[in-house]
Amino acid sequence: MSRAGAVAVAMCVAAGCSSSTKSAAKVTGLASTAGAAGAAPTKTLNIVAGQNFWGSIVSQLAGKAGNVTSIVSDPNADPHNYESSSDDARAFATADYVIVNGAGYDAWANKLLSANPSSKRKTTVVADVLDKKEGDNPHFWYGPDYVATMTDRIESDLKSLDPADTAYFDAQRVTFDQALKPYRERLAAIKAKFAGTPVGSTESIFSYLAKYLNLNLVSPPEFMQAVAEGNDPSAASVGQFQDQVSKMQIKVLVYNLQTATAVTSNIKKLAAQHGIPSIGTTETIQPPDASFEQWQEAELQDLQNALNADALSGGGSSTSTSSP
Repeated sequence: MSRAGAVAVAMCVAAGCSSSTKSAAKVTGLASTAGAAGAAPTKTLNIVAGQNFWGSIVSQLAGKAGNVTSIVSDPNADPHNYESSSDDARAFATADYVIVNGAGYDAWANKLLSANPSSKRKTTVVADVLDKKEGDNPHFWYGPDYVATMTDRIESDLKSLDPADTAYFDAQRVTFDQALKPYRERLAAIKAKFAGTPVGSTESIFSYLAKYLNLNLVSPPEFMQAVAEGNDPSAASVGQFQDQVSKMQIKVLVYNLQTATAVTSNIKKLAAQHGIPSIGTTETIQPPDASFEQWQEAELQDLQNALNADALSGGGSSTSTSSP
């Protein structure tokens, strides 16, 4: 099944979250359906997430107790280059709870927080929770262990802000854990079957996930880091990556659709010429109205299919599951 098809099926089970790109927009997520087993919450928190992947998670954990706004959501734009708007500033100014990624990924958010101080607002910076700093790989939502840590932290934050609705948040967490089950099962299946498989990636977005899955990410770190930072990779790192592809030293290429450049496009074309399957990945949720787990599970299915295709072909495959 294609990623779009997998997401469409998953969305029949649960709704996702969405927001506009240049200005803040309300995200309803699973608020209307999750937590049905518990009583209605006693209050509603105004919540702002810097990006829709954190917005989806907090929306599902908050349910009807949260009015969630995600700022960055456009899957066709590079979130590293996002420019905030006056609507974003107003959202931050009136928020009870803000969650931003940190580690330099959303520096615009720091400016909004400083320009719109509020004594009632609680702010959680993901990088700080994970003991990361600027310069570290900021793609924490692609690390399953980091997602688990942040899920616990967000749940704790919500209970701290609204202790009267602790039982409601407990019910939300149960529902969210159930929704995560296909995602966790897919992770386990890939890890069990393909640990040690050499893979490549055009960008560091895949690094945390590759480590979790015990895949051998052999792409030059300098190349991946340069692309992630919007810089041109050195000629030496480009040559090394091209050599790995030409000699078929990788079984699958992971390609970041939102940071595509002429250099990464050439790597992708070279992989196709040598029968190496490539899969597309995005920084933000795609489609934007999917939930975090639907999006991630669909990308994992693409990865699993590509790894299976290579295994069945005996090393090379012309199959590609990435977008053109």
